[in-house]
Amino acid sequence: MKIVFFTDLDNTLLYSYKHDIGRAKRCVEVYEGREISYITQRTDTLLKEVLTKMTVVPVTTRTLEQYRRIRLGVGSIPYALTCNGGILLCGGKIEQTWYKESLELVADSAPQLEKAQKLLEEDRYRSFEVRNIQDLFLFTKSSQPQASAKRLAEYLDTSVVDVFCNGMKVYVVPVAMNKGNGLKRLTAQLGAELTIAAGDSEFDIPMLACADYAAAPMEIAAKADKRRLSSARRAVMTQAEGVFSEWMLEYVLRMSRFAAPVDSS
Repeated sequence: MKIVFFTDLDNTLLYSYKHDIGRAKRCVEVYEGREISYITQRTDTLLKEVLTKMTVVPVTTRTLEQYRRIRLGVGSIPYALTCNGGILLCGGKIEQTWYKESLELVADSAPQLEKAQKLLEEDRYRSFEVRNIQDLFLFTKSSQPQASAKRLAEYLDTSVVDVFCNGMKVYVVPVAMNKGNGLKRLTAQLGAELTIAAGDSEFDIPMLACADYAAAPMEIAAKADKRRLSSARRAVMTQAEGVFSEWMLEYVLRMSRFAAPVDSS
């Protein structure tokens, strides 16, 4: 059976230096000479085992540049989805047909992204430049992210674009450019018979909902649109003790042993 495991990265598989994940850890990201992200030694061991049993696909909102800073050091990972699923890497190289299709998917969102750009440029709380990420979505930072997001939601057509906050970061993302669509597109391309997904944030909800099996920490329930999450055929919500990445990978291995394809008919 061909199993594909789609996993978010930050706070799902790896953690920034700001998080206490214990001493048994290994650096996986260096930026400007500083160690900024780590995985636990147990995560390292489990991930290597997972890689022997299924295809692992990192799925991240990180830009291409940010993703390429990560050095997991667990062996070959041939596929990755960056920019919230908008860019597919195959063997580390951009798959141009995928990217062209992604641009076509968000074409109808262009007027709303232009409007959002102007709103963010004028936002008195904005504390960072407004970045257009590969013509796929917008990103900035705000000293009052909830206030900035509220203003955006009031003026934008939220049936076309989603507005997200993640800490001080504010995103405006076309509805079509979500991780769930990325999962579905790549599942079809790879011919996966069963999919497993893991994530920790609102960005991950569409991906969790589309997978046959899904794992997420309990706190996501407070942020989630429960109707969207309930469309998942099997979803595990847990307040894992210890480090979530370790619990999550143990769950993935259990599913690989006992799971059968879900009948979607």
